[in-house]
Amino acid sequence: MIAPTSPAFPRAPVVLASDHGGYPLKEAIKRHLQASSIPVLDVGTHSTEACDYPVFARAAATAVSRGEAWRGIVVDGAGIGSCMVANKLPGVRAGMAFDVASAKNGREHNDANVLTLGAGYLAEHDALKIVDVFLATECSGERHKRRVAMIDALDVASARTMVAAPSTTDYESLVQSIMQILSGDPALLGPLYGAAGGAPVHCVGGLCIGCGHCVSKRPDVVRTFIGAGARAQDVRLMGSPGIESVPDDLAKLIDHTLLRPEATYDDVDQLCDEARKYRFASVCVNPMHVKRCVARLKGASSVVCTVIGFPLGATPSENKALEARRAIREGAREVDMVLPIGALRSGDHRYVYEDIRIVAEVAHEGRALLKVILETALLDDEQKVAACVAAKKARADFVKTSTGFSKGGATVHDVALMAKAVDHQLGVKASGGVGSMADAQKMVQAGATRIGASVGVKIVQEAKGQAVATTSKASGY
Repeated sequence: MIAPTSPAFPRAPVVLASDHGGYPLKEAIKRHLQASSIPVLDVGTHSTEACDYPVFARAAATAVSRGEAWRGIVVDGAGIGSCMVANKLPGVRAGMAFDVASAKNGREHNDANVLTLGAGYLAEHDALKIVDVFLATECSGERHKRRVAMIDALDVASARTMVAAPSTTDYESLVQSIMQILSGDPALLGPLYGAAGGAPVHCVGGLCIGCGHCVSKRPDVVRTFIGAGARAQDVRLMGSPGIESVPDDLAKLIDHTLLRPEATYDDVDQLCDEARKYRFASVCVNPMHVKRCVARLKGASSVVCTVIGFPLGATPSENKALEARRAIREGAREVDMVLPIGALRSGDHRYVYEDIRIVAEVAHEGRALLKVILETALLDDEQKVAACVAAKKARADFVKTSTGFSKGGATVHDVALMAKAVDHQLGVKASGGVGSMADAQKMVQAGATRIGASVGVKIVQEAKGQAVATTSKASGY
């Protein structure tokens, strides 16, 4: 049985579901997991009264799709129907297992995150062995992970758009094919949250066209869009040139940043004053300035963000945790950590996961958000995807492109790839090189849910069609 303290177990619950025929076996699995102190999320059914398995299979798959559960186990009569239902949800890879070998294969080769079982064909002791193997086995081999990425990439296609088959089965060819589709239809890049009643938020021809005027023309619809997301704090919107007056609740949508080593106290104070005036989401500063900014922003809507292990990410995990804990105690409400870039490039994904997990625990204990900086200019696409998967598994809140201090910053390609890699379940922050309203708009269209910029005032002024005034000095972040 997998131990709940094992590095393979991320301390998120295992979601259980069944129909009436699978209820007794589901209850046996629940007792089995709880005996090992593994948290369980039981979404029903809760009796042997007749019910329809699609309802409960969907509930379990939704929990996995949204990141509310680590893995899922669904039991019905044969396990086939629930598997079909679960695979309708984005980000779900459901597989039916009929013995230990098939459960192991589903994890090792396909990285299955939902297991379906047929209560009519399995004895209880055999089912429990299958569950143990399903929870304890990791996906192995780069060739398997590459194929899993190709499976997940198919979620990009909507009911209206089919992904053109690439000429080869090469991962890069598939990604390139998908990116061509996304470039032609940027509306596919963002999470298409529904409005009240589940109906999509439409603009022209059934799609949001990214004009940037909804925040002033249709504020009620935008509020519904934000409220429909998994977490409202993940959503960052931008306006377009010529935009009219924006309601206060939609104006707090940008991070204002100053991380230059030579920044003076006066520079930091000006940053805070601009954030207060323009109602930015946050100010992002080096750790030594956290306490000063918290005091300067007292009573303002903007929060204080700081950076951890910045800008190299090469400090030990324990040091990053201590740095984060101190910053949170001094009032920081968001922390941006640089992951261990060298470990990621070396293929040591377990170290990367543990590095993020330790800081994530500190952040969440202090009720702070955690953003993980990848430094995308130093990584290839497979490494970027691996970093995003580790951040999601470690329960980070955002993935972020860059520190702004390396050889390159955010690109539209990287933002789109990262948004897909986290199944749109984490926020995606574009930073480094976002110097204008046009830059910010491109990043949002590509899937960015937040923009990091040292020229936030300029962007807001451009968005409102105002003459651009001189702002605080750029930080390169």
